[in-house]
Amino acid sequence: MTELKKTPLFELHGELGARMVPFAGYEMPVQYALGVMQEHNWTREKAGLFDVSHMGQLILSPKEGDVADVALALEMLVPVDIAGLGQGRQRYGFFTNDTGGILDDLMIANRGDHLFVVVNAACKDADEAHLRAAIGDRVEIEVADRALLALQGPLAEEVFKRIVPEAADMRFMDVIVAGSAFGELWISRSGYTGEDGYEISVANDQAAALTRALLAFDEVEAIGLGARDSLRLEAGLCLYGHDIDEGTTPIEASLLWAIQKARRSGGAREGGFKGSDVILGQITDGAYRARVGLLPEGRAPMREGTPIFDSAEGGAQIGVVTSGAFGPTIGRPMSMGYVAKDFTSKGTTVWGEVRGKRLPAVIADLPFRPSQFKK
Repeated sequence: MTELKKTPLFELHGELGARMVPFAGYEMPVQYALGVMQEHNWTREKAGLFDVSHMGQLILSPKEGDVADVALALEMLVPVDIAGLGQGRQRYGFFTNDTGGILDDLMIANRGDHLFVVVNAACKDADEAHLRAAIGDRVEIEVADRALLALQGPLAEEVFKRIVPEAADMRFMDVIVAGSAFGELWISRSGYTGEDGYEISVANDQAAALTRALLAFDEVEAIGLGARDSLRLEAGLCLYGHDIDEGTTPIEASLLWAIQKARRSGGAREGGFKGSDVILGQITDGAYRARVGLLPEGRAPMREGTPIFDSAEGGAQIGVVTSGAFGPTIGRPMSMGYVAKDFTSKGTTVWGEVRGKRLPAVIADLPFRPSQFKK
């Protein structure tokens, strides 16, 4: 059995009484003393602090020329407008394969003379190899071995400005590099909970000190993976390996919003990325299925793998659930999944088969709860 990796905060998680579980090759905290439900509600009402140091951090610099060369090289691998991404700004994107499937989803920031990229833990080694094989002749690729924290919630700004005052002036998807009592911090105003907040890259040897400083504020509690999952699901955000994967195209995943006009048919830099024929074709003609929100009736969530049918008895399977949980903020079970395009209209009733019994669910808009980003 492969030994699980540990983040720089592993010892601190133990001090905080976390229950640790294997996740993406790491020992990670799934919950602390508050429990998942209260951790979820704390983040919605105050500020939750997450250890996301297992994620990959990559620096892409030009071998020759400037950052525009890196942007154009990266556009060969993502259907995202990187050349048009302004300095100090960040954008969501995804690596695609030759059939239009999603290899990983990622955040891409323009930091002036290089791009800073954050990728999923389970994919980071493959992502690095993918980059080196495809654009390594044009781009210097450095793995940044640093801790990563996420401070999320309506009081995140009030708390974090006590450590980095200029963070209060940041808008959603701004990025800055700031000095602090904990060394140089790489900060983005973003996150994956639907709340306002920050992701903070910090040197490994300063990570515990920064975490203790943030937890010393009354507004902040440590939050584990359990609440992170229910928060992102309420926000309608995909979890790689569950809601999106190599067999899922961005159009099927309802991620058209992340493909800017410059990369679509007729755009300034149309196509040119892996799988562009499939993806641009689906933008024009539609896909046979789509990711939707599902609100099951009753109190039982429909979990990942639940088959979805078009009728209460007999009929045909028309889809499958990819994520499901109870939503503490919305006060009811919620799921995401894929259904055939004829069943994607809001209000359509479908049936999920749970332990041999078909239960009704209604197609719903995503997100289940509006996001609270600072525009």
